[in-house]
Amino acid sequence: MTAAPLHMAGQRLMLDPAGICAWPAQKLLAVTDLHLEKGSHFAARGQFVPPYDTRDTLERLGAALRKWNPQKLVLMGDSFHDRHGCARLPPADCATLKRLLEGREVTWLLGNHDPEPPEGLPGTAVTELRIGAIIFRHEAQAARLPLGVIEVSGHFHPKATMPVRGGGVTRPCFLTDGRRLMLPAFGAFTGGLDIRDPAIAKLFHRGGRAFLIGQERLYSFATGPLRGAMRAMEAEAANGP
Repeated sequence: MTAAPLHMAGQRLMLDPAGICAWPAQKLLAVTDLHLEKGSHFAARGQFVPPYDTRDTLERLGAALRKWNPQKLVLMGDSFHDRHGCARLPPADCATLKRLLEGREVTWLLGNHDPEPPEGLPGTAVTELRIGAIIFRHEAQAARLPLGVIEVSGHFHPKATMPVRGGGVTRPCFLTDGRRLMLPAFGAFTGGLDIRDPAIAKLFHRGGRAFLIGQERLYSFATGPLRGAMRAMEAEAANGP
């Protein structure tokens, strides 16, 4: 997989097609919205789905860690699908997760799905993490960012449609406007929210650049002003198919 460089606040970040962000100068890897044990959460409510989401997510996380070998790992919130997800980890998956975290400086950002730190796992739990000019948060703040500060967030599971001949290709994506960077969800059973949705568009109202996730590389395109795209999407929904 070929990662794409992104320069923000004088730092070079690397956007990996696996859906993660590396910061080589800090030997740091950031990943968001693993939603571990989402399958067991739904199964307990009678909605049966294949119970392999955690295993698949951990396998892909392990591949990313082997590739980048970070000293610091920032898990940017909603690492578990609910506050009891850690307790439901099958023993084999729990052992795998502990092995992946071993020997690293692990930071758990608290999310809306997992507002409490996971018990029995290494690392420190915080609401946000600032390193230099870059702040890592689970959910982007709507307030204007202070001058020179860069925000890296997750939460919204962004996806976008890239126009191609004969239609468009919709994929999870990274989204940035030079001041904010929003990461795609990493978990196996996570869906996506269109970047034209008001929840995202209000954060990137002047537009930006989307990096769609492909099998081996990212595909980048300018989004244009998202508030205008949001209104177009709302008009399409009102008019029906």
